Formats: sequence, structure tokens, C-alpha cells
Amino acid sequence: MNTYTKFLVQTYIISFLNVFFIFFCLIYVLNLLTELEFFKQTDVKTYFPLYLSLINTPIFVFEMFPFIFLISTQFFFNTLFTDNEINIFKYSGLKNSKIFSILATTTFFIGILIISIFYNLSSNLKNLYLGLKSNYTDDKKYLAVITNNGLWIKDIYNEKILMINASSFNNNELINTYISEFDKNFEIIRNIKSQKVDITNKEWIINDAEIYVQNNKEIIEKLKFKTNFDYKLIQNLFSNMSSLSFIELIEMRKNYKKLNYSLTEIDLQLFKLISFPFYFILMFIFSAIIMMNTKTFKSKSLKVIIGLFLSVIIYYINNFFYILGTTEKVNVVSSVFIPLIILTIINALLIKNINDK
Repeated sequence: MNTYTKFLVQTYIISFLNVFFIFFCLIYVLNLLTELEFFKQTDVKTYFPLYLSLINTPIFVFEMFPFIFLISTQFFFNTLFTDNEINIFKYSGLKNSKIFSILATTTFFIGILIISIFYNLSSNLKNLYLGLKSNYTDDKKYLAVITNNGLWIKDIYNEKILMINASSFNNNELINTYISEFDKNFEIIRNIKSQKVDITNKEWIINDAEIYVQNNKEIIEKLKFKTNFDYKLIQNLFSNMSSLSFIELIEMRKNYKKLNYSLTEIDLQLFKLISFPFYFILMFIFSAIIMMNTKTFKSKSLKVIIGLFLSVIIYYINNFFYILGTTEKVNVVSSVFIPLIILTIINALLIKNINDK
């Protein structure tokens, strides 16, 4: 590695780590305030909110990485401008495009590490966080998971324990459903079997219900069955994709497909993860172009403010297309990659004559 390459990479990584640490601390404090509010009337040990905040912070930091790269780039170029090192490189024959190339490559490799290591670690911590906090929520007695054998639900309603299994979804209906109803001592009360169960509301409508009590069988055309679950609640239980690692997302996608469950949110998460290293590069280039075009500005704060203002615009554009993808107004691929294409076009238009800056 050339001396100037080593210097550029080291300076850039130091800027990145400094900004990362600042973001981590800020998000940790915000998380801590949320946890303190949540536990203000709950008797828990003092360290518990601190611990929950700590393990919940990385996944929020992960979502902020595009803007961490943007601000890191601003800090990096501010350092070069302050020490006049950018002109020293220029007089030594090192073009701005070469600097961009070196740091874009560095950004890409950092992005790969973030996706492969940091994201998987933070998703596991998020999963741990959800498990610990669920013990203090009102719905801790509920459980819903998707496996190779379909959807499994554990529920407690009117002191009865319900174990429910369905092979697939179809709109607001469970298909091929088997319900086992137990008392609080886990003594079987009855089993209910049905090919179609309407779960639009928390009072389910079980069509052609086959009811088994001991050795007796009864068939009821439409049986009303009260639970704590409806279709919307079941959907929300599986909407937190941030608690799943990349491999778990792929496995979950297979299970969703078998269950005929919507793949939209899980596909959005997968495509977002795949696209992130390229998103980081585009944010680096965008920020670098801004800094090169504003290097004559004396106010460092003004440069940072410009970068933050533009990053907010980029955030809302991304969020807008993400919502379109979630609501299936546009397909998943378009919702993830159209903002990146827009940013690529902007960078391509602004990067002209960058070596003359």
C-alpha cells in the first residue's frame, strides 16, 4: 500500500469511527430515555434499562450508517482542507478522482463488514432485547411463530390455553387449521379442526368446525371462537425484520412462501441489505462532491448543515419509496433501487470536472 493511500484510508477510518461513536452515544441516550419512561412504574433493577438500551442501540445505528458515511466524509475532507493536504496531494500529481476511488473502495469494504458482521450481531442483540422486554409487556402470554410446519400460535384466553396450527394463509383466513384447547392445568378440553377460519377480527369464524371432545365428534357450520389474535396483530408480530440475521431472513422467507404469507417485507429487508454497500458508496461520493464544491466556504458549520439538509432529503426520498414498496404500490426491487439510481444520476451530473476543484 502506498504511503498516501495508507494515510488517506487511516484518516478516513478515524473520521468514520469518531462519527460512529457520536451517533452510538446519541442513540443510546435516546433509547435510555425511552426505556426509563417504559419502566417508570415497574420494579426492575437499575442496570436493566441501561442494559436494554445498550443491546437495542446497534440496530438503530445500523439504519443510520448511510448518514454516518455522509458526515464522516465531511469530517474527513474538513481535515484535509484545514491542513491544506488536499492541495499537497494535487501538486504531487494525485487527482481528486484517485482520492475518490481509494475511499470509495474503502467504503465498499467497510460496508461488507457492516452487513456481514455488524448487522448480524445487532439483529441478534435486537432479538435478545425483544425477548427480555416481552416479559414486561401485556402480551407476554402470546406467542406466534412460523416454521416449516406452518403458523403456530400459543394464546391464553379466559384461563384457557390455546395451541393453534395452520398450514397456510389466504387473505384474512387460516387454511387447514387445528386448534387444541386446554385448561390451566394443561388438561385437554377439546380439539377443533377446520379447513377455513376467518380471522379478520379477534372473534374468529370457524367454518365447518369438527369438534372432538374425548371420543365424541360434532360438526358446527359456523363456530365463533374468541382469541387475542386477529389478522392485523399476526401481521404485526412478523413485521420486525431487524431482529433476524441475513441467514435467518432467507430461512424465514422459505417458511413464509410455504405458508403463502406475504413476502413483501422480508424481500424489502433482504434487498435493502444487499444494496447497502452500494448505498454507502453513493453517499460517500455525494458528500465528497459537496465538500469539494464548498471548500472555499470558510464556515465548517455551514458545510455540515448543507450536508445534513441534503441527507434529510435523501432520507425522505428513500422512506417514500420504502412505503410504496411496503404497500405494494411499486414492486420491491423498484422501491429499493430507484432512490439509488436517482442518487447515482445526481452524482454523475455533479462529479464532472471534479479534478479541477
